Parts: sequence; structure tokens; C-alpha cells
Amino acid sequence: MKKLTMRIELIKFKEENVTQLINWIHSKEELMQWAGPAYSFPFTEEQMLVELNKAEKECDKLIYSVLEKEENIIIGHCQILNIDKKNNSARFGRILIGNTSFRGKGLGQQIIRQLLKIGFVDMKLHRISLGVFEFNTKAIKVYENTGFKKEGILRDYRKVGNEYWSLINMSILENEFYELGETAIH
Repeated sequence: MKKLTMRIELIKFKEENVTQLINWIHSKEELMQWAGPAYSFPFTEEQMLVELNKAEKECDKLIYSVLEKEENIIIGHCQILNIDKKNNSARFGRILIGNTSFRGKGLGQQIIRQLLKIGFVDMKLHRISLGVFEFNTKAIKVYENTGFKKEGILRDYRKVGNEYWSLINMSILENEFYELGETAIH
């Protein structure tokens, strides 16, 4: 298989990136889509700093900024959550290409491929899962194109305003990742 040229790099999220992240979230709907009920709107620096401190102490999540290498700018954010060393599992979440001029360019797949490499190659996980709202068809396609399989749907899982959003659970197993071959690892 052809080796992909990665335009992005995942780097450790730093305190100086908090303001930029907050500026990408404009509404309670965007916040819910990005982070579920983890934060309240308006999303504040204090909420994110608490999250950073908690991540460092508990070691159950990794928080990244997405660096676009050609222009050398931060364009997004992603996390590996619920790291369970006993069961060799984790969950991807809070994935966002916040700089809208970089959306629709295949970078979402590159983010997921790098997260999968960290999870399966570096961390030696067996299972990685994620949740995505049913209406987010572009994200679902990205996840399916990187090897995730739909497991089920939590119907009317979150109430946002006057409507309910259903959540699709997806996962990929270690052997499925390695069956993707060279493209998945590089």
C-alpha cells in the first residue's frame, strides 16, 4: 500500500493553546457535539485548565493539539480518553478541526490514523472506541474509512435545546487496525 504523506502532527496540548480552543466553540450545540456534557457553555479557560490538571494527575487521558506542518499552525484538537490499562482499551474524543479553512481536506483521517498509531502501536491497546452523533455523517465516514465499525446506537441520548440527539458507538480492535496494513501505521 502507498504510504501517506502526513500534513499534520499531534503535539502535546499546552496551556497557551486554551484560548484558541475556546474561540473555536461558538455555541452550546458546538460544545455538545465536540465534548458531550464534559463542559458547560460558555466554555471557559478555567474548565480547560481543570481538565489539563486532572489529566496530568490521573494519567487516564492524553490531550493533543493538531499542528498543520506546512503552515506551522495549530488547526485542531483531539484526545485519547478513558485509558484503561487493565483492559487495554481507550476512547477517542473531543476531535475538532477548529480552523475551518482546513476542513474537507482529508486531515480528519490523518488525525484518526495518528491517534490509532499512538493507541495500538505505542500504547499497545487492544480496543479503541468513540461516540459520534448520528447527524455527523462526515465524521462517521472518516471513522469508517479508518477502520471503525458501528456497534450500536444510543437513541435520543442527549437533549440539546428542544431536540434529542442519538449517539452511534463505534470501535476498532487491534487486529483490525493491523489488517489495514502500512497505510494505518504510517
